[in-house]
Amino acid sequence: QVQLVESGGDLVQPGGSLRLSCAASGVALDYYAIGWFRQAPGKELEGVSCISRDIQYADSVKGRFTVSRDNAKNTAYLQMNSLKPEDTAVYYCAVFGGIFVGSCSRQVKDYDYWGQGTHVTVSL
Repeated sequence: QVQLVESGGDLVQPGGSLRLSCAASGVALDYYAIGWFRQAPGKELEGVSCISRDIQYADSVKGRFTVSRDNAKNTAYLQMNSLKPEDTAVYYCAVFGGIFVGSCSRQVKDYDYWGQGTHVTVSL
């Protein structure tokens, strides 16, 4: 059974930083594409970043967010710097693929397994 558990969400002031973690079980992350998504109140789910054989970022987070993975710990990370109030959302990690996975994707429809989400609030 595949399980993804996000952690690291918190209340932070504008300009601050957070590191989100996505711990996986039941799947070896080094064979999967990992995506980070977020959903702000009243808005649709948005693909923020992904990592596989490549790395992609949404324009809104380029230069501020960094995605990474530690295959030994079977954990993915999203380092978020220079946070803005508009980054406030529930953040989810998700995976798809298998041994032949190629490029990652920021499309919701491409992902098979999802975590439960972690809340990030950027406010004074």
